[in-house]
Amino acid sequence: MYKPVSIVLLIALTSVLLFAQTSSAPATPSTAMPPVPKVAGLPPAAEQAMASIDSEKIRAEVKFLAHDLLEGRGTGQRGGDIAAEYIATQFKLYGLKPAGDNGSYLQKVPMVGIITEAGSTYALLPAKGDPLVLKNRDDIVAMDETGQPLTDIDAPIVWVGYGIDAPEYNWNDYKGADVKGKVLLMMVNEPPSDDVKFFNGPALTYYGRWTYKFEEAARMGAAGVILIHKTEMASYGWDVVRNSWSGERSYLRNDPAPKLKIASWVQLEVARKLAQDCGKNLDDMMSAAAKPGFKAEPLPAKLKAHIVSKVRPFDSNNVVAMVAGSDPKLKDQAVMYSAHYDHLGIVPGMPGDNIYNGAQDNATGVAILLEIARAYSDAKQLPRRSTYFVSVTAEEQGLRGSEFFGKNPPLAAKQISLDLNFDDIPPLGVPEEVGVSGAERTTFYPTVESTAKAFGLAIIPDPNPNAGHYYRSDHFSLARVGVPAFSVGSGMLYQGHDRQWGIQQAKDFVAKDYHHPSDEYHPEMDFRSDAVIARFAIALGWQAGNQANEVGWKSGDEFDKARKASGAQ
Repeated sequence: MYKPVSIVLLIALTSVLLFAQTSSAPATPSTAMPPVPKVAGLPPAAEQAMASIDSEKIRAEVKFLAHDLLEGRGTGQRGGDIAAEYIATQFKLYGLKPAGDNGSYLQKVPMVGIITEAGSTYALLPAKGDPLVLKNRDDIVAMDETGQPLTDIDAPIVWVGYGIDAPEYNWNDYKGADVKGKVLLMMVNEPPSDDVKFFNGPALTYYGRWTYKFEEAARMGAAGVILIHKTEMASYGWDVVRNSWSGERSYLRNDPAPKLKIASWVQLEVARKLAQDCGKNLDDMMSAAAKPGFKAEPLPAKLKAHIVSKVRPFDSNNVVAMVAGSDPKLKDQAVMYSAHYDHLGIVPGMPGDNIYNGAQDNATGVAILLEIARAYSDAKQLPRRSTYFVSVTAEEQGLRGSEFFGKNPPLAAKQISLDLNFDDIPPLGVPEEVGVSGAERTTFYPTVESTAKAFGLAIIPDPNPNAGHYYRSDHFSLARVGVPAFSVGSGMLYQGHDRQWGIQQAKDFVAKDYHHPSDEYHPEMDFRSDAVIARFAIALGWQAGNQANEVGWKSGDEFDKARKASGAQ
C-alpha cells in the first residue's frame, strides 16, 4: 500500500514537474501543433488565446495530477483535497476572480462517505433449493445508501424488467406492482429500439442509467435494487463495477431524496442461477421484459443481507473562478467551462497497485480547463459575457459535485448560457474528428458545425450511443437545471492513423485502463489532441460569450422545460 508523504515534499515535486515541462526545448516538427484556424467572427484576442494553448503545459498538469503523490484524487480523501487546492492556486496565479464561497475559489460540498465493510453478508433464498451465498466483489457489490451503520434486510424479490416508468413512451414497468419494502431485480439499460420516437432509438436515455434505476426504485418505496450486470448492456465489464464500488461511495449530505437500503449489482450468472432456482429462464425473462405489455412479477425468493457500513460525514469542494465579461449589459450572464478533478483514490484491500491515478479520466479534462483559464487570463479583450471555470468533485460518485453546483450556482441557472465540459480526452495526437454529442439538441449547433469546419474537424455521432455517455458526465447536471450543456472531445480519427487505430485505442482503454490503476501518465502520450480540443472550446465559448442571444435548447427537447422554468429568455 502507498504511504502518504509530507505536503512539503509534494509542493517541491510540483515545482520540479512543472519546471521540467515548461522549460523544455520547443517542440520538434513531428510534435508541432497545427496552425490556428481562422474562425469567422472571432476577434484577434480570441485567436491569440487559441494560439497560446500549449500541449506541453497540458502534459505537465496531467503528469502532476496523475502522480502517485495525489493518491488517485479520491473524493474526501487527502489527494482529492490537494488537487482542489492546487487548481484553486493555479486560478489565483492566473489572476482569475474567485467565485466560490465567501470570496474564495472553493464551493463547499457537504457529503457523507459510505464504505461497505468486509463483515457484510448476502444470500439469495429461493423458496425451493439451497441458499445462494454471494461473495462480495466476486458475485455482488452493494451499498446501503441510507447512511446507517448497520442494516438487516429480509425482503421478497420482485422482477421489474428494466425498472422504468416513462409516460412519454407509454412504458411503465411498475404498473400494478407492489414494490414497497421489496427488493427489485432489474436490468440496466432500456428496451431496445431503432425508432427515435421510442426511447430515442439506439441512443440511451437517462432511463437506462443505473442512477435512474436506483432513484426511481427509492421513489417507489423499494427497500433495494439488484441490478444485473451484462457487459454489452452496461458498456463496461464487471471489473469496472467492482473497482468503482469497492471503495468509499459518496452522497450529498442532507439530501431529502429517498434512499435504498441496498443498492447493488450482481454478476449475470448469479441472476441466471436465481432465475433457474425460481423455475424460470433468465434469457426468456429479459426478452419478455423488452416487449410492450410486460408486467412485473414477484419471484419465489428473498434477499437476506446484513450490511455493515462505515459512515463518514465530510466536506469536499468544487473549485470555481471567473473572468468578468466586457459588456456592462451582458456581463451578468455567463459561459462556463467544466471538468471533474476527482477519481477513485486509493481502494483498500485491492491486490497490487491500488492507486487509481485517473490520468486520462480525468486529469486530461482538468488540464484542458486550466490551460483555457490561463489563455483567457492573458487575453487583452474578453467576451461580452462573463466566463466561469469550474472543476467539480465527486463525478465518479454519481455526478455529486456538479449536482450540488447545478442546484447552488454562483449565479442563477437562467443566466448561464452554455456549459462546455471536458471528460476523458485521449492524448493520442492531432485529432481529425470531434465529438460533441448533445450539441445538436441546442440552438448553438450551427455555430458548432461552422467552427468544426473551420478547424477541419469532422463532427462524428456518438460511436457508442447505447452507452448513454450524455448522462454520464457533469454537463448532465447542468442540463437537468436547464443550462444548455455538452461535453467536447475527440473522435476516433487521428493524424497519421486510420480510424480503426483510434477505435482500437478506445477499446483497449475501456478494457484495460478505464477505472483501473493502469490509467496512469506515460511519457509517450501525445497531448496535441487535448490542445486542439482546448482551442476548439475557446472558439466555441468565445462565440457563445459574444453572440446577441443566449444559447437555448431546441423546442421540445427534454431539458427545454427546465430552461423555461428557470426564467431564461
